[in-house]
Formats: sequence, C-alpha cells, structure tokens
Amino acid sequence: MKSGCIEVGLDEAGRGCLAGPVVAAAVILPSDYWHSSLNDSKKLTSKQREEIRIEIEREAIEYKVSFVCNNEIDNINILNASFLAMNQAIRDLTIIPEHSIIDGNQFRPQSFNKIPYTCVIKGDGKYFSIAAASVLAKTYRDQYMRELHDTFPQYNWLENKGYATESHRENIKKHGISPYHRKSFTLFETQIDLFEGGIETDSDRAVIPHIK
Repeated sequence: MKSGCIEVGLDEAGRGCLAGPVVAAAVILPSDYWHSSLNDSKKLTSKQREEIRIEIEREAIEYKVSFVCNNEIDNINILNASFLAMNQAIRDLTIIPEHSIIDGNQFRPQSFNKIPYTCVIKGDGKYFSIAAASVLAKTYRDQYMRELHDTFPQYNWLENKGYATESHRENIKKHGISPYHRKSFTLFETQIDLFEGGIETDSDRAVIPHIK
C-alpha cells in the first residue's frame, strides 16, 4: 500500500468460534513477492492453505503468530482480544515495520505500538501480506484445534475447529462445556448456564503458549 517502506500485513482467525483461541499473524513479505494462488484463506482449500503456509514461512522477511486464549476473550471480549492478538504479533517482530495494513474496518493499537496503520476492508483479498497473515492465522489455529481434539473428541474439533456448527452445539448440550469454550458467547438460541455440566474448571488447562 505504501511503496518504499517496510510494511506488515495483519489478520486474525477464530473470532466467530465457540471454543479455542483467537489467533493473529503479522507478515512482512519482500516488496516483489507474488503468488498465483495466495488469497483470503477462506477461499482456499485446507490443502492449499497448508502448502502456501510452507512457502510463506520460507519466503517471508519475518512473521509472527500470536494466540489469545478463550479465558482472555471472556475477560476483554472478542473484538479487544483480536486487537490484542494483532498487537502482540507486531510486538514480537524483530524488524520494526514502518506501516501496518490490517484486514477489516477497525483496529486499536496498544500504547507501545506507534506504527502508522491502514485498515482495509476485505484486505485479505487485495494485498499479499494480509492474505499471508490470513493463511498463517488460520493454519496455526486449525492445527491447535486438531491437537485439542485428541483430548476432547466429543466436540469434533477435528472437523469444526470450534466454530458454531449444529453438531458442535448439540455436543455442547450433550456433554457440557470444556475448559476451552468461551463462556461469554451465546452457545444456543437461548443462553444456557455455562457453569453447569462443565467437564473441567481448571483454567490453567486453557493457557496457550505464545508461538514465537
């Protein structure tokens, strides 16, 4: 978007889920980077995303991925958690960008983040660096939910990745919630008491390591 400067693209994944973290990625690509298939991660197949992820990680000047867990989402709300994840990803870059481009129509930088930014609606379909961030955020989050599936197979996170599918909602009704469900979200048409029937209450189980 701004020629002749170090620009970072940012996007997140998992805002609309009932379970799991929200994940953001920050990606700095070479100024001449081009890819014939790179696009909004939602428009790519799972196989395409995984293949492109490998190339992004190889070709990017730098990238960082940041997780904000479900407990923090409940504490500060999902919008602020998305901003937090993006700020954390920017913070962890060793190269300081001169400009940020962010998918969506709003962003709230933290006090340490003085980098000028531009929000771009549907930016993941317009700029390679945002699309790359979209792919990394999506694939890292999907990988994490697949790993959680081994411990909580009753929710079928292997397939739904924590999104609000009909079967996911039905399994919550049947089994109660896990430590990874977002208690601030309305899980059904009528809000249920999320503190009844929970599998565990140990919030330590929901702490997610920060990916460097």
